[in-house]
Amino acid sequence: MERGSKMEAQIRWLDDPEVFRVNQVAAHSDHKFYKSKRAFEQEKKENRRNEWQQSLNGKWKFRFSKNASERPKDFFQEDFDLETFGTIQVPMHIELAGFDKIHYINTMYPWEGHIFRRPAYSLEGYTPDQKSFSETEYNPVGSYLTKFDLEPELFGKRVHICFEGVEQAMYLWLNGVFIGYAEDSFTVSEFDLTPYIREKGNILAVEVHKRSTAAFLEDQDFFRFFGIFRNVTLYGIPSCHLEDVWVKPVLLEDNQTGEIGIELRCSKEEENKEFYIELSLVDTDGKVCWEKRQDFKQQINLKTEKIGQVVRWEYGNPYLYILQITIFDLDGQEIEYIPILVGFRRLEIKDGVILLNGKRLIINGINRHEWNCSSGRCISIQDMEFDMQVLVENHINAVRTSHYPNQIPWYEMCDQNGIYVMAEVNLESHGSWQKMGAIEPSWNVPGSILQWQEAVLDRAKSNFEMFKNHPSVLLWSLGNESYAGDCLVKMQCFLKEKDKSRLVHYEGVANRREYVDQISDIESRMYETPEKIEQYLNQNPKKPFLLCEYMHDMGNSLGGLGSYIRLLDRYKGYQGGFIWDFIDQAILVKDEITGQEVLRYGGDFDDRPSDYEFSGNGILFADRTEKPALQEVRYYYGLHRQK
Repeated sequence: MERGSKMEAQIRWLDDPEVFRVNQVAAHSDHKFYKSKRAFEQEKKENRRNEWQQSLNGKWKFRFSKNASERPKDFFQEDFDLETFGTIQVPMHIELAGFDKIHYINTMYPWEGHIFRRPAYSLEGYTPDQKSFSETEYNPVGSYLTKFDLEPELFGKRVHICFEGVEQAMYLWLNGVFIGYAEDSFTVSEFDLTPYIREKGNILAVEVHKRSTAAFLEDQDFFRFFGIFRNVTLYGIPSCHLEDVWVKPVLLEDNQTGEIGIELRCSKEEENKEFYIELSLVDTDGKVCWEKRQDFKQQINLKTEKIGQVVRWEYGNPYLYILQITIFDLDGQEIEYIPILVGFRRLEIKDGVILLNGKRLIINGINRHEWNCSSGRCISIQDMEFDMQVLVENHINAVRTSHYPNQIPWYEMCDQNGIYVMAEVNLESHGSWQKMGAIEPSWNVPGSILQWQEAVLDRAKSNFEMFKNHPSVLLWSLGNESYAGDCLVKMQCFLKEKDKSRLVHYEGVANRREYVDQISDIESRMYETPEKIEQYLNQNPKKPFLLCEYMHDMGNSLGGLGSYIRLLDRYKGYQGGFIWDFIDQAILVKDEITGQEVLRYGGDFDDRPSDYEFSGNGILFADRTEKPALQEVRYYYGLHRQK
């Protein structure tokens, strides 16, 4: 949105798959930026907040509405009477605050049996004019409002706001002016507030709709929540700012020396003022391994340069360098400091085998939903730290972010602990082609439907841009259980064109073999038997084999893991897999009769349709207590622990 321009929010966007972001800041790297190196070090030492950040977490004014027609349409106006509003904690799922119905479902869309819907453009006669979400009796709306003053450190700066997770479609206003619209529930949505923000007395309004066309793309096997469930943060942008950085470290064939290339995108407010940039790569002892001074430009592409001896990054030895980027004015005054963790590694496929740093890659992996039995997918740093400790102690060396981007700190923890990441796009549409166990793709989305292409391509772009600097990310995953079609080909092409240092994964081509040469670098399957895996590997295949899901840990069972692990000794092209899954999804409630706290699963909340206790597949119970199955994992994964 151009400064000074005004645009009206449209409720019809909920029905249109071609409208999925309005006025959002372009996706970019997740790097942190600070006033100076000294400020960064002090904040780290004293565990203080970044002075250029202001959290808006806390108590917000809130009103729940059953549908769009009943919502308070003008609540964002500065003079609106909030008498009918209560309060809600941000972040939090609206259902866990006592509104709406808690609902767990796996494959089917949650409205099946209640409302008849088909995705726009998937069948003849189905268009946004059906108004499937904007004019329906049940599609709840959460109207959020908070008032705030800017922290003094943000005065005079450009101010952006980041919503790290809002499920599922959100409209944003500031001081009565419409700012923007976003879908893609698990991806950061960032907006520029600068033209309309005040130092004092700001009124921020957010309208969240439980469902939109995005619901057809976000049909994950989980409890169906909505609301602002991750952090909301203001960022003060300095006059000269690094908008995006892409660090491209390379471990050379000798496994001892490295190269580095860097792309920077910068902006500045004062056109007549000059700046320069200093870059230095520093090892864990503080030794400078490489440095460079660069004149400031909007686009900077530093061609690959040799570093010399490097320590490689891998499981068991996750060695990380720090790339320090500092912007100065011509008087030598620090304007901005950016530290980025850098790991040197090399990922490739040779002779049908995935190699990391010249060695066969073995995945002792786990699929992991973000989950807390008291707060749902609104999880804490402490939850992540606990989960990471479980991975480290049980020889789990890889995690699939099933089936959406996780919170940013999780990727940082994986970098620091040497955990390999399959970074998955927020895409799952199995309800559009799996019909009561049968494959029936007559109205599958995104498929090859042009009107859905840009929405899923945007999800792939956002996932890539956000996490491209993390050495832990070895695999980009196009999503989960979304069949296949030309839209996924476009996603694959984008990632292969942008990033040569990683592989692209997608399992769905197992159901559409005509796309086998166009989608996925890996033959990926779910729950395939050891016998069928052997059959594949004995055919001299082009692609290595990976189980993106296996050993479904339903109830108290993980039997048969040894049959899969033994294949690792017989076939180099078998790379292992990811157990389904890490933690049960269950909600801690107080029993109405006994008064005791109990864990309740799907179906326990009178939710229909439901897949009941199918939400209990973890090697941990929902309260993070170990299941007996974890002993099995620890033993078998320990047999092929790579150091």
